[in-house]
Amino acid sequence: SWRDPGFAQTDAHPVTCVSWNDAKEYVAWLSKTTGQPYRLLSEAEWEYAARAGTSTPFSTGSTITTKQANFDGNFTYGSSTKGEYRAKTIEVGSLKSPNAFGLHDMHGNVWEWVEDCWIDSYKGAPSDASVRTTACTDSNARVLRGGSWYDYPRNLRSAGRNWVEPDYRFNNRGFRVARVLLR
Repeated sequence: SWRDPGFAQTDAHPVTCVSWNDAKEYVAWLSKTTGQPYRLLSEAEWEYAARAGTSTPFSTGSTITTKQANFDGNFTYGSSTKGEYRAKTIEVGSLKSPNAFGLHDMHGNVWEWVEDCWIDSYKGAPSDASVRTTACTDSNARVLRGGSWYDYPRNLRSAGRNWVEPDYRFNNRGFRVARVLLR
């Protein structure tokens, strides 16, 4: 199952307990099944989508609340006030606060795997939003973006990054897919 058995989840919840390897297998299966090319986002594409035209820490502005994202509301960022700590995922889009691109849950709910391998800085990173696959800090570690229900709000920043080995699964890890549009 793609769901954490400890959570009462429905099909409206994000996929959890998937490793980067699982996510890669899924997009390969989806591509084969649909005949359309699907893939994980690059790290740069993910951040562009999360920012949705903003330059602030969050697409919501200089701060974020638990009415806008699912995270540990016992902690604050900037001038925000404490909020709810749900201690699990929530249904995708249930907070009804999409960003300016119409994307839900770019901040919080689950960390999202991206294609790139981990680098501890942006030095030498591609400038065209392509995937970073060489000169990596650890050739196996993969990048996660977005923060989760378990995290402090600072981890939800559009620029926030994390890494872990590609076979690691946990109930706050998921992924988002992109479909390649052919001209």
